[in-house]
Amino acid sequence: MVERPWVDHTQGALHNTGNPLDLALSGRGFFAVNGPNGPLYTRNGNFRLASDGRLVTGDGHAVRSQQGTPLTIAGRLPVEVSSDGTITQNGNAIGKVDVVDFTSTAGLSEQGANYFRLADPAQKPVPAPSTTVEQGSLETSNTGSAEAAIRLVSVMRQFEMLQRAVSIGGDMNKKAVEEVAKV
Repeated sequence: MVERPWVDHTQGALHNTGNPLDLALSGRGFFAVNGPNGPLYTRNGNFRLASDGRLVTGDGHAVRSQQGTPLTIAGRLPVEVSSDGTITQNGNAIGKVDVVDFTSTAGLSEQGANYFRLADPAQKPVPAPSTTVEQGSLETSNTGSAEAAIRLVSVMRQFEMLQRAVSIGGDMNKKAVEEVAKV
């Protein structure tokens, strides 16, 4: 029986991409980005530069600095991101990527494929000091395809058994009605 949908927030393996704008989180937490209706949270660090120099997600949401403002980068200079999320270019600190965590992820609801938003206004994001930012890497899925296929087959078998039980119950009711009609 499916009680409720749930999301597994455990970390996946980190994969080296070599792209200086790809960032991955090692540990708990989320990148904060400016969504159309307020902040959104994601672990997808596949970032790029917008035409105006803002660091954005693949969907165009601006990556937030710790002050909540979009991070702007000069596209022609190399970018270095330290493990605490500080972005530097040409030796100058530009800003720090806003990496946050929550005391409980139960207050987060899914928005789209890669984002979460706060569904509980009483819950507030807190800094994630023990989480490190890995430049040039992306986080892969935290589940394997073989494991997912096994779970899917198991759920399908359970469904078939329940469907058969309902069918047998229906047949029994039909038989009972027919027997009562004969009397």
